[in-house]
Amino acid sequence: MKLQKDMSSSVQLFRDQKYHELKRQCIQQRRLFEDPEFPASDESLFYQSAPPRKVEWKRPKDLCEDPHLFVNGISSHDLHQGTLGNCWFVAACSCLALRESLWQQVIPDFNEQEWDPKNPEKYAGIFRFRFWCFGEWTEVVVDDLLPTIDEKLIYCHSNVKNEFWSALLEKAYAKLAGSYEALDGGSAADAIVDFTGAVAESIDLVQGKYGEIISEQMKLFEDLLKVHKRGGLISCSITASSGGTNDVETEMGLVVGHAYSVTAIRKLRLGERLIFSFKAEKLFMIRLRNPWGKREWNGAWSDNSEEWKKVSKSESKSLGLTLENDGEFWMTFEDWCKNFTDVDICRIVNTSYFSIHKTWEKKMMHGAWAKNSEPLLNRSGGCFDNNETFLQNPQYVFDVKKTEDKVLVSLQQEDRRKYKKEGKGDSIPIGFEIFKVEDNRSYRLHKLTVQERVATSLYINTRTVFLKRILKKGRYILIPTTYHPGIVTKFILRLFTDVPSKLRELKADKPKMTCWSLLCGYPRRVTQIKIHSAEGLQKQDRSGGADPYVLIKCENQSMRSPVQHNTNNAIFDTQVIFYRKNIDSPIIVQVWNSNVLCDQFLGQAVLAASPSDPREEQTLQLRGRGSREAVEVPGHITVKVFSSDDLVEL
Repeated sequence: MKLQKDMSSSVQLFRDQKYHELKRQCIQQRRLFEDPEFPASDESLFYQSAPPRKVEWKRPKDLCEDPHLFVNGISSHDLHQGTLGNCWFVAACSCLALRESLWQQVIPDFNEQEWDPKNPEKYAGIFRFRFWCFGEWTEVVVDDLLPTIDEKLIYCHSNVKNEFWSALLEKAYAKLAGSYEALDGGSAADAIVDFTGAVAESIDLVQGKYGEIISEQMKLFEDLLKVHKRGGLISCSITASSGGTNDVETEMGLVVGHAYSVTAIRKLRLGERLIFSFKAEKLFMIRLRNPWGKREWNGAWSDNSEEWKKVSKSESKSLGLTLENDGEFWMTFEDWCKNFTDVDICRIVNTSYFSIHKTWEKKMMHGAWAKNSEPLLNRSGGCFDNNETFLQNPQYVFDVKKTEDKVLVSLQQEDRRKYKKEGKGDSIPIGFEIFKVEDNRSYRLHKLTVQERVATSLYINTRTVFLKRILKKGRYILIPTTYHPGIVTKFILRLFTDVPSKLRELKADKPKMTCWSLLCGYPRRVTQIKIHSAEGLQKQDRSGGADPYVLIKCENQSMRSPVQHNTNNAIFDTQVIFYRKNIDSPIIVQVWNSNVLCDQFLGQAVLAASPSDPREEQTLQLRGRGSREAVEVPGHITVKVFSSDDLVEL
């Protein structure tokens, strides 16, 4: 794929094609644009399955008298699928049409691109669209030659004969994928991400038992309502049962294996509104659209059902109720949870500081799984089950600065549709692990000892894997992986937190040897320590409690734990790692009581921390200042210590 950056903005140019330059050339030469990078030929249509009849490529002016990009604006009702199995793309377009700010990103300067009947000489048969490709906005140029049979568009088209935005958008997306056939079968969530840069999350409604557990159902409704209100896009589908087939209609009028767009989510009240209260039944409702533009749900609250008689005309109007077989219909959220199996939620994560809604801090990293026979250089180690190679994957470190913070993680592999011609178009199973690690870790992790495994994503062969978690204050390592070792491909990792996380890749295995190392010395030993707890501490106030914290000292370094309030038996679970130059200098673990004016020393333990020391958890008596044989004081600490003279063992 050739990409060139447009220097006037941060938009990449697909195949180095400059829209304004090409358009100007065509107008000067009084010709219509023909795209050499995506020609009107069979190679742009298919790589394996030819259409049933000969296709003719025609321009909009050959199909109607008064062509337009839009007729009476843009609407989710504009689209019909055609013969290609890309209902997922059409569903994504229906979602996109609901959000003006989003579709105007995809169709830039739409007024300038529109046909101008008063100045036909300005029309050059060239259009441009923008997609969010692998972390960057990419502009794709196309001509207006569209595939037809019997003078009719065979793929995505509008229900208005002279409206062409959807057909031209589909052509640009097919060019990006390599051919129209490459769009046969896919995910609405992937297309929405490509249209918006959203963060995609897929939920299995059956596995989550949303049709059975009302509390989970209500949580999901509130989550979807919030996503929809904040500009997110949602689609859903029914997975065929084992041995079942797609495109079969259920008894309730829904189509199996078919992507529906969610066009509204509402709480509906039935009954009279009184002055101080609602004396009414509250219903949780969801509105869907079938990309075919026909065939609708025929159960409760379908277009012609008796239930709508309970709703006033004004309420029906505000809901946008239409009693036509136009593919759009309402159903209760409970029925939706029971009849659909999968939902794709695409969140437009707010990173603007000028917003009334929650603002997230975003970090994005480009990475790759790469194979190397040298273990320290290999970056494709497979999932956690691969004990010998798992830690050979890329590793990313980030910090949670608050006591607790909600963290959103999105791992996206490169779009593999462009490899369909070679038979390698399927997404690779991917996922990731998150570990709470030492508070001062700056080098790659080589062995899991004191670290805590705090989160595991799904491992699934979808383009994007998403996870939401609340994490406690501390340092974490996130390890993205393919399921099997030895797989080579690229990925992007996005992390959203409430406060800056300082996400960065750990590339070095150990401290770098420099000229200063000859003068100041180079580490000879690495030591990991986990302080689990301190118990039986000396009482410090009238209530008998204390506000303890631990201070761990090694050579000229020190690390301090958070304060635990009003307790003589504190759980710390603090982890630290030291690269030690003077191996004869002990590590000192001190316990202090936090005070307003001056902190008070409660006791310490002195550790030799040599490789021969036991690696099991041990409980040590606290002593006063001085040597290891100093006087005993009340309390003891529970620790784990690992030391090695091989700096890349831990």
